[in-house]
Amino acid sequence: MSFPRTSADLDRVRDECRAMVTKRALVSAGTAVVPIPGIDLVADVGILTNLLPDISRRFGLDHETVEKMDPRMGEQVLVVATSLGNSAIGRAVTKRIVVAILRRVGVRLVGAQAAKFVPILGQAVAASISFGAMKLAGDRHIDDCYETARRTLLAGDRTASPADHIGGILG
Repeated sequence: MSFPRTSADLDRVRDECRAMVTKRALVSAGTAVVPIPGIDLVADVGILTNLLPDISRRFGLDHETVEKMDPRMGEQVLVVATSLGNSAIGRAVTKRIVVAILRRVGVRLVGAQAAKFVPILGQAVAASISFGAMKLAGDRHIDDCYETARRTLLAGDRTASPADHIGGILG
């Protein structure tokens, strides 16, 4: 996998990640149809625990890559991510972080749980709410990764290529 080194690369990675989020949101919606309260929340935690690091990795902003960056650049990544309110970029994604992210979209998820008690129509509503909440959480992370990578590229040494700053450390 090549890491984004230009604005065009960033755009391509963002588009690929959006498609990936949509697929995982569909899985979340499918789980929400199961009439067992809480099972979809457990599934959503599992989905996001894998999805967020995968998105970060595609942008060259996962924990392992940031750890290997020049210390100044790694610090820049964490500062930008923190300024955006994102606690998953450049860090190991834990269930605690995922639960905090799900709390941001919690009202929607509580509505999905309540809707499950209405036969058939309620399950359809729960599925659409679950899809929307997962899509929102994933797309927000994509936007934050995109902006972090963009700012990091711009903040890098003007004499070096962007590849020296993001992803270039592996190639």
